[in-house]
Amino acid sequence: MTKIYRISDISRLTNLSIPTLRYYEDLELLKPKRDLNNYRMFTEKDLTWITFIKRAKATGMSLSNIIKYSKLREKGDKTIIDRIDLLQHQENILKDEQKIIQEHIDFLQNKKQYYNRLLNEH
Repeated sequence: MTKIYRISDISRLTNLSIPTLRYYEDLELLKPKRDLNNYRMFTEKDLTWITFIKRAKATGMSLSNIIKYSKLREKGDKTIIDRIDLLQHQENILKDEQKIIQEHIDFLQNKKQYYNRLLNEH
C-alpha cells in the first residue's frame, strides 16, 4: 500500500511552508491527488519530486526553468535530451560562478602570501 502524506506532513518533511507548496501547485509543479474531502494526498513520488525541486533551486535554477523541466518530465522519455540541456545550462552557470569564486580565493591567498613574506623579512 502506498503511503499518503497530507500537506502538513510534506511541509514538515521538506521544510517548505504550506503556502510555498500551494504556490508550487498553482505553478503546476506539484499535482497531488485529492481525497473525497478535497484534501491533498501526496505520495513518496511527490516527496522525491519536491526534493528534486529544492535541489534544483539550490543550484540557482530559476523557477521558470524548473517549470520547463517539469513539463518536459511529464512528456516522458522522449524529452530526455531537452532535460539534459536544461541541466547542462545550469551546470555551466555554476561552473562560471565557481571560476569567479576561485579567482577571489586566489586573490586572498596571494595577498596572504604577500603579507607572510613581509613578516618573514622582519
